[in-house]
Amino acid sequence: MDERIREARIDLAAALRLAARLGLHEGICNHFSYMVPGSDALFLINPHGYHWSEIKASHLLLLDREGRLVEGESAPEPSAYYIHWRLHRGLPHARAVLHSHMSYATAITTLADGRLEPISQTALGFHDRIAYDDDYNGLAVDAAEGDRMMRTLGNKSLLFLANHGVIVTGRSMHEAFDDLYYLERATQLQWLAMSTGRPLRRVPAAVAAKTAQQYADEGGKLARPHFEALKRILDREAPDYRS
Repeated sequence: MDERIREARIDLAAALRLAARLGLHEGICNHFSYMVPGSDALFLINPHGYHWSEIKASHLLLLDREGRLVEGESAPEPSAYYIHWRLHRGLPHARAVLHSHMSYATAITTLADGRLEPISQTALGFHDRIAYDDDYNGLAVDAAEGDRMMRTLGNKSLLFLANHGVIVTGRSMHEAFDDLYYLERATQLQWLAMSTGRPLRRVPAAVAAKTAQQYADEGGKLARPHFEALKRILDREAPDYRS
């Protein structure tokens, strides 16, 4: 288990560093968390006060299933605690939980009935995988708000939070990070298309469903190589993330 915790720390630190490099962060806000592989009782989360570009594996906090601090300097920031703790506790498929205010995806959440539109091949990879929370309730500073988000997400992988940001979940860190990356790309394409003022060319529902199934049949084969390639960049340019 010690080795699994160590490897999970490295992957989570890498995800945070990479998100900062790719502009998928906001200040020292937002949090990523990761259930330790092989455990249903322990998860890691980034501590409050660190910029993602400086996070190291040793900085990460280790919490148990009840949200109690096991390793680390201090308890996590309250809104992170209540969102991530409750999602990990309530949703078995949410092994990695990435909460971000990344620009293009978050901008969609500021629109009335904002939705990811089926207008690009990249967007079709998310067909029928997104839940939408259209009720903004302020900061998530209690378990009830975290539980509400958990119920809204349900069996979906991604959650758009009205006027707030997005949550991307996955059964592994590489799957979740791959989705986070491509979600921002898909929403960026949508904003570029919308900025022309011309009608959007939406893919018919049947074709969207077929394409989504083709993505599913691939089983995320590119997600791990994508994440490992990005980690190799960090290994060359910022290897201290592992320490």
